[in-house]
Amino acid sequence: MLTNCKILVAKTAGFCFGVDRAVKIVYNELDIRNNVVTLGPIIHNGNVVSDLESRGCRAVGLDEIGRDDTVIIRSHGVARSVYDRLGEIGCEFVDATCPFVSRIHKIASERSAEGYCVLIAGDPAHPEVEGIRGHCSGESFVFDGCEELETLVKSGSLAEKKLAILSQTTYNKKKWDECCELAARLVPEAMIYNTICNATALRQEEAAKLAREADVMVIVGGRHSSNTHKLKAVCDEFCPCYLIEGADELKDIDLSAAKIIGISAGASTPAYIIKEVVRTMSEIINNEEDFNFEEALEASLKPIHIGKRVQGTVLSVNSNEVYVDLGTKQQGVIPASELSDDPTAKPEDVVKVGDTVDVIVIKPNDQEGIVTLSKKRVDAAIGFEKIMAAKEEDAVLSGVVTNVIKGGVLVTCYGVKVFIPASQAAPKREFDLNELLRQQVEFKLLEINEAKQRAVGSIRAVAKERRAAAQNEFFENTKVGDTVNGEVKSITDYGVFVDLGGVDGLVRRADLSWNRFKHPSEIVSVGDKVEVTIKDIDPETKKVALTYKKDSENPWEIFRNNYEQGQVIKATIVSITSFGAFAQIINGVDGLIHISQIANKRVDNVADMLKVGDEVEVKITEIDADKKRISLSMRALLPEDEDEAVYDTDDAADKDTEE
Repeated sequence: MLTNCKILVAKTAGFCFGVDRAVKIVYNELDIRNNVVTLGPIIHNGNVVSDLESRGCRAVGLDEIGRDDTVIIRSHGVARSVYDRLGEIGCEFVDATCPFVSRIHKIASERSAEGYCVLIAGDPAHPEVEGIRGHCSGESFVFDGCEELETLVKSGSLAEKKLAILSQTTYNKKKWDECCELAARLVPEAMIYNTICNATALRQEEAAKLAREADVMVIVGGRHSSNTHKLKAVCDEFCPCYLIEGADELKDIDLSAAKIIGISAGASTPAYIIKEVVRTMSEIINNEEDFNFEEALEASLKPIHIGKRVQGTVLSVNSNEVYVDLGTKQQGVIPASELSDDPTAKPEDVVKVGDTVDVIVIKPNDQEGIVTLSKKRVDAAIGFEKIMAAKEEDAVLSGVVTNVIKGGVLVTCYGVKVFIPASQAAPKREFDLNELLRQQVEFKLLEINEAKQRAVGSIRAVAKERRAAAQNEFFENTKVGDTVNGEVKSITDYGVFVDLGGVDGLVRRADLSWNRFKHPSEIVSVGDKVEVTIKDIDPETKKVALTYKKDSENPWEIFRNNYEQGQVIKATIVSITSFGAFAQIINGVDGLIHISQIANKRVDNVADMLKVGDEVEVKITEIDADKKRISLSMRALLPEDEDEAVYDTDDAADKDTEE
């Protein structure tokens, strides 16, 4: 076991500006929308990628993207052709390319358009390098080190060409300096751009300095991370160096002889992993000195002002950020994503130049003299106080559904994310919660955890209370014969259920329409707004019988008003029987043409004379209004002499047969 061992943590360890920005963009997009995907892993860190996957964000290839996806272009950047392809797909995309990488894209694009051949120091298989080459309209080549650069420059194909030389942002600073010296000697007229990220250069310089002091260096980062491997390569020159992805790998490292252990981390390593490594190492070392490793880590990674609530004055406002005067030499910046919890709000609608704002420091950056601030987090703290007061008062709150997550939805109210479980959010079974996304909803609070600043609410609780109140009002004020409005809620074989606003009523088949139909769905559809009449009502059982068909549409009343006995009309055959045929006079009213009234001769089979769909001329011979029966005759319209002659002949034939 180690004792009296000293641990030194690099101040620059952990997320760089570009990676931090990209990761925040992904989480911010997940807060406001679904179907978020990243074009490849957002960073080369398995822990972060796994956490994003648990939030529903997948890392995909270009051929897996659909029109409904929101695509995050990671900090490495992509080729121009990728932007074109995303445009063809028609999906939304958010460009999280690191600003330093975007600068290289601009240089490569402009120089290439001017006829320069672009030489790039880096790994040809690295996505950042692939993206840079994708912005070159002319020739481009990749080299790694002086030997490959010299071979390229001295090749015959480049002898007469203008050269622009730049590097991958995470390229080894020492190797780059050597390449620049060589290029200046071999091709004095070449345009050389120092495109190594300042944070990368500083990280490598600090790691090298630390490695000179330490007996052992531990580099924390993903094994697929280019900048992490370059960091290890820098330290390998001065002392034994180990690359680990997490604290659990420390058990495999022999630190017994070390008196000083240095720790640094790649640009894609979250602070919490570094923190866990230091905590675990302290347990292994069992240091007897009065040394707080967690405090040391916080001091090395985060300046003292992180999390502090401060006040500032708005200096300027643009579409991406707000600049704030904090009264110090550092410049305060509120990114648009940290300005308001409303994703649709524009910065200029939230604050104005000269406004005094309360903010929380979320990320100082002494190197650039910038302090990243959040206004919405202050608003959320104030909002939580309002949330707690609403719980005490059992008040109804209103908010917007901003996220659909596993198990429910998140509703933003007073800047606070309130969790509504699916059982308390869905109005009915098998309801798609995505239908609530970005909708204004009312809810009540079920529970609050002040320590964790969490709240759980219910949309159904409000709906249930209002439904109960609506039921009481309905049964107190509604009577048989009243006409009411409702919405078709469901359809069955035996009828239709109508939501009358807190009360469900049933329209049975017989009360649905005067006309023939095979199924109630032929008359109405779910969601239809309908006017119905109360047929029966039982306040005790809460059952309500309704009728949808109107008396004014009663076909028998229409028939009585427009037809009379003896009238000659046209009718359509709707069915055939052994004793005659039924013909429709108007929709809902049929009359019978008896077999004896079809023709002026004997008819043995009705189907020989008529078929369904035939339109015939008939005479109304009898109307029985009480029994709703109508007799029709085709024979009555035939000439009497022809009729008698035919039937006399038939009678004589019958008599001859009898004799």
